[in-house]
Amino acid sequence: MYRIGFVFLCFLQFSCSSQVETKLNGVSFVGSRNPATQEHIETVLRVNAECAAIMPFGFIRDVNTPTIAFDTDRQWFGETKTGAGQYITLMHENELEIMLKPQLWLRGGVFTGALKMETEENWKVLEKSYEDFILNYAHLAEEANVALFCIGTELEQFIKNRPEYWIALIKKIKTIYKGKLTYAANWDEYGRTPFWNELDYIGIDAYFPLSKERVPTVDQFRAGWQSHKTKIKTLSDQYNKKILFTEYGYRSMEYTGEKPWLADRNQTKISLEGQANATEAILKEFWQEDWFAGGFIWKWFMDYGKSGGEDDNRFTPQNKPAEEVLRVYYETF
Repeated sequence: MYRIGFVFLCFLQFSCSSQVETKLNGVSFVGSRNPATQEHIETVLRVNAECAAIMPFGFIRDVNTPTIAFDTDRQWFGETKTGAGQYITLMHENELEIMLKPQLWLRGGVFTGALKMETEENWKVLEKSYEDFILNYAHLAEEANVALFCIGTELEQFIKNRPEYWIALIKKIKTIYKGKLTYAANWDEYGRTPFWNELDYIGIDAYFPLSKERVPTVDQFRAGWQSHKTKIKTLSDQYNKKILFTEYGYRSMEYTGEKPWLADRNQTKISLEGQANATEAILKEFWQEDWFAGGFIWKWFMDYGKSGGEDDNRFTPQNKPAEEVLRVYYETF
């Protein structure tokens, strides 16, 4: 693993004298072509994670297509119900809790929040297709006894245009799955999500803009959190629900705090320090709050030896200084 050369480890010394409720210290475990093995789970345990998000996928051709393809023989093993079930079983054997988080993928990586039909007929088709997709995995969540089920990810236009459908869908999910529920709202969507009262956690994919500096310090990142944190806490108080970061993370590149949601393969210069500082800042800022439930870092690959590293500017913390930051804080909380 890449050794830390420049990351300050003074966070090891920050005060933890108060008793803090155990958090959902999670990784977003990426589906693979292959079944998971004990070796793959060991890397999750080494970072002191206590839970993982398992993410089977359904696929849509474009934002105007109403049908979802899922559980097909063209998908990778880990993207299917069978694969998700195998991952869950092995992780449960290692005493890891699970958030089952079925997601949609639009061709070309188009943002799922833009999914919107132009006709009532197509809306009805989409509603039926999504119900089939999500209830398929609600059954798996119940059968596999997972701790948490995420009913959708970043689907703002779908929810905005069909709120009654979502309320009815949640009721159907609850007839199948008896555990806790959340929804993964995008960072700029969560305040408008209409059904938080029906769920157990307010889920946020926490890609908030924090700083325009090239390589912000931990303190600069923390300063950038303050206005967002106030709004998040206000929503938590309003609904009397804990906040869960259903996704959080930063790319290991310069300006990583400016638009953290960007996933394009641009050639922005690598900054391992920027990613590590951003990771430390979010953990320091939220993990001690009693109204905060924890989060799942984006993202964790099975093939650890080939993932991340000092020449990678993507999201994964694997084989980078951010991994050590994560390991220390996940052990603390």
